[in-house]
Amino acid sequence: MKALVYDGVETLTYRDMPDPEPQPGEHVIRIDAVGICGSDMHAYLGHDDRRPAPLILGHEAAGVIEAGPLAGKRVTVNPLVTCGACPACSNQRENLCPDRQIISMMPRQGAFAQFVSMPETNLVEVPETVSLTHAALAEPLAVSWHAARLALDALHPGMERKALVIGGGAIGLAASLALKAMGVPDVTLVEPNDARRAFLADTCGETVVTRTDAAFPLVIDAVGYAATRAMASAQALPGGVIAHVGLGDDLGGLDVRRMTLQEITFIGTYTYTAQDFRDTAQAIFDGTLGTLNWIETRRLAEGANAFRDLRAGRVATPKIVLEPWT
Repeated sequence: MKALVYDGVETLTYRDMPDPEPQPGEHVIRIDAVGICGSDMHAYLGHDDRRPAPLILGHEAAGVIEAGPLAGKRVTVNPLVTCGACPACSNQRENLCPDRQIISMMPRQGAFAQFVSMPETNLVEVPETVSLTHAALAEPLAVSWHAARLALDALHPGMERKALVIGGGAIGLAASLALKAMGVPDVTLVEPNDARRAFLADTCGETVVTRTDAAFPLVIDAVGYAATRAMASAQALPGGVIAHVGLGDDLGGLDVRRMTLQEITFIGTYTYTAQDFRDTAQAIFDGTLGTLNWIETRRLAEGANAFRDLRAGRVATPKIVLEPWT
């Protein structure tokens, strides 16, 4: 099969790779659409030791089951593979499974390829009325759905349902969409990139600013750098909640003294539960998350150029989706 392979820092090669060999209970999926995630960019830049070269990246995927009794079924892929038996899995907190694996991270190759193998339990059937390009957004949308759900669960019922989302990429925009779907009508996005800020406002109808001095009951950091954590610490109201979903870097930014004195709740959020993924997929299918008209599609063979454009800040859309068969 053809695949886009991470061969070293800022080096992606479109080349032949062995076809996946499914394990018992797995199906081979013909990938029709696969999104570029921020974690793929971290790996591309050499910032993720969990993703050593050479490796096929990519985990935001949808396609068609290739063979067997389910051949032809259109599916979106939950890339998080868990044991199913530990206390975390038994309590529907699969994202905390100590044996969790995710495609695009060793030992599992990713979905920047024509085929990938996945357990049947990780597949959600996609209705014929929904494009596989949109279905591939289930994974990044589920990340934000999970963060929004945890944040709202932690927010005191007496506080106003009003939120600040830091970062206007796919995770930030998805957080805004998820919060609105969960009954938060007032969401402000912070995005410094001029082109992306204009796209979010004009195409997505978002309230988006360069910065704000206002305080909010709920803040979601969808970037995860020291500067954005500092912003989250400063902009959260006393008694409010900060949900941290970005993985930009791992040091600095939090004002722990202010968070302690003002009883600000901090929540780290990672991926999603299996139920979060199914709920997000259903929200895509029934239109709850909108038209999803904020993506750009490119050929997988041109994926290296897409990464270079993202690296240089030349992409206004929050998400690039690669297509292996065009």
